[in-house]
Amino acid sequence: MQVDEVQIDFENSILPWLGRTSKFVDHYLHLLLSRHGLPFSKEQIVVLKMLHDHEGDGLNQNELAFLTNRDKSSLTRLLSNMEKKKCIIRKQDKEDKRVNQVFLTDEGRMVFKKSKLALNQFIEDMEQGISEMEKKQLIAILKKVQINYKKESLVQ
Repeated sequence: MQVDEVQIDFENSILPWLGRTSKFVDHYLHLLLSRHGLPFSKEQIVVLKMLHDHEGDGLNQNELAFLTNRDKSSLTRLLSNMEKKKCIIRKQDKEDKRVNQVFLTDEGRMVFKKSKLALNQFIEDMEQGISEMEKKQLIAILKKVQINYKKESLVQ
């Protein structure tokens, strides 16, 4: 079959719906965070959550890169912006001077606390009109999609 003979019914495939939904989610989350006085990206909120979950010990940048699925250079840029906003501090590891530990500041804790209110509203709005059974089905389907990608080694 020739390339120009390939017919794809995009509207009845998962791909465009995932793409559109992802764009809606990104846009609405950004809008909601702004309305709550939080000029932060979803990536920054994810970092705050990871650091909040590891409050006492902090995380080194390699761990944070792994947990947030980011490469080291993009994480470094993200952390630099968060440092400017006084949400995190980086401290050189006492045992290995090549490693930076990342910690939440009081400002970072406050931002994370405020972001939870916005995220709670976001989740409520997103799940409006969706039953528990439908939610479980959707999660199961999305997990299958992720497994399919992992099988093909498209996603690390």
